[in-house]
Amino acid sequence: MPTVEANGLRIYYEVHGQGFPLVMIMGLGANLDWWPPRIVERLSRRYRLLLFDNRGAGRTDKPGGRYSIRLMAGDTAALMEAVGIRRAHVLGVSMGGMIAQELALNHPERVERLVLACTTCGGIRSVPPAPRALAWLSARNVPPEVFRERQLKLLFPDEFAARHRQEIEEYWRRAGRWPTPADAYRRQLAAILRFNSYGRLPRIQAPTLVMTGDRDILVPPKNSEILASRIPGARLEVFPGGGHGFIAQFPERFCRVVEEFLG
Repeated sequence: MPTVEANGLRIYYEVHGQGFPLVMIMGLGANLDWWPPRIVERLSRRYRLLLFDNRGAGRTDKPGGRYSIRLMAGDTAALMEAVGIRRAHVLGVSMGGMIAQELALNHPERVERLVLACTTCGGIRSVPPAPRALAWLSARNVPPEVFRERQLKLLFPDEFAARHRQEIEEYWRRAGRWPTPADAYRRQLAAILRFNSYGRLPRIQAPTLVMTGDRDILVPPKNSEILASRIPGARLEVFPGGGHGFIAQFPERFCRVVEEFLG
């Protein structure tokens, strides 16, 4: 399996396709297998994709101690350096979008264009999830079938889940290959809860696309409006009917919008 030493840990990564690099950063507790194959296949026709497992997730090292979003952005910058990518487009979803923000703020020379999907600036200026959604996100000491059902409700509107059972089964099969241990999950979650970029957002220099589903109960769409209003020149794209997992609901439209923005 391809791993590289970067920022003091072994990071698992994959490269797909040719062209200008596109670094894709996954969210809380997720590894690179969470990217829908249709998205990877389509975007790799046009870009050289760098996919990887974040600190604490998948096949990457899971050290103890305190995690931060800035630390994970440092992991990303170090990985880019280690695999010979000087500058790239950067696409982050959920926690990955927070990491992408920190990468653009602290390593602007690395970021050509920025895509932020279903993410937030954090802090008191952000719009939190409903208490029930936050409780579901935090609770890991429940039976696997209960955890899975809660995760489904966090990711997808009920009617989508009911109509696409086979696709969702495949999604869970991929996602479950390399589960994130509970302690590493808690470290990532704590990093999310400490994250706050609101006051620094006007410093982002990269052209930015912000994307959200209008039925996201985990990161309410108002958060994307805040990001788009604070980042100079940012564009906002809303996916009607989309939940937190809107990229899996609408992979073709997602890819089309990303390609049109990145060029």
